[in-house]
Amino acid sequence: MRGALVVCAALLAAIVFAARTPAAGVARAGSVEHVTLIGDSVADAISGDDRAVATLRQGVDLDLEVEPCRRVDQESCPGPAGLRPPNVVQLVKTLGSRLGPNVVVAVGYNDFEDQYAANLETALDALRAAGVKRVLWLTLRAAHHPYLNMNDDITAAARQHPEMSVIDWNVYSRSHTDWFQPDGLHLLAPGAEAMAELIHSALVTDGIAAKPVRVATTELPAAHRGRRYSARLAATAGVAPYAWSLLERAPKGLHLAASGAITGTPVVAPGRYTFNVRVKDSVASFATRRLTLRVAR
Repeated sequence: MRGALVVCAALLAAIVFAARTPAAGVARAGSVEHVTLIGDSVADAISGDDRAVATLRQGVDLDLEVEPCRRVDQESCPGPAGLRPPNVVQLVKTLGSRLGPNVVVAVGYNDFEDQYAANLETALDALRAAGVKRVLWLTLRAAHHPYLNMNDDITAAARQHPEMSVIDWNVYSRSHTDWFQPDGLHLLAPGAEAMAELIHSALVTDGIAAKPVRVATTELPAAHRGRRYSARLAATAGVAPYAWSLLERAPKGLHLAASGAITGTPVVAPGRYTFNVRVKDSVASFATRRLTLRVAR
């Protein structure tokens, strides 16, 4: 089957399987690289999910350019309102340097199989002319056979273009039918969040985003009722400085400062108390952990 498959969907995903060597210059402390995501209707699931957006935004300056029915270099199909969005090449020429140095492309389900390879080359030429240094191109979920051939075109292009990395959404999503609507392409909330995590993982692998911050503290020293208590939470990775907060109340008498210091005098009965802490770094990555504090007599 060759020709147009007019399915309003988009590729958004994440495991690098055919790519250039990851960049030597990983995101530096205090620096945030600009990333533009160009997608079609599947990306709407990400843009409409706060958790997915927050995950994808970690450690980067994110610009979401997503519209249903976008194609690569052919005239886009009509969207829900009957309007045709600019295709990838048109959008790249319009945005120019505003794209920034890093672009993720999640477009292809609405394209013509027999023209996809040529259209992909035209898009890469346009991206290069706009000053883009790194391109991450997502494979298509092969719910229909033509997508397999189009995925081969993506892989072949990456072999010829050292600035291009391939993110294999097709392989990663293969066993997760629960991520998708009945058409097997459009995303439900779990799929949007999984894709965002995977795209971010690819950005980290390519050295575009810093590794997300993590809570390093796993245990707290015991406290004693009525006695002064002091402990400090620790984080790892991410970009300092860190800011700490509680997602729920700590045992009465204890307080968590933004610096990560837990201080005060517990006035609760002896026992074990659990509460969630959150750390956020200077480039908006975050992590949470549930900690247990034992209060003795």
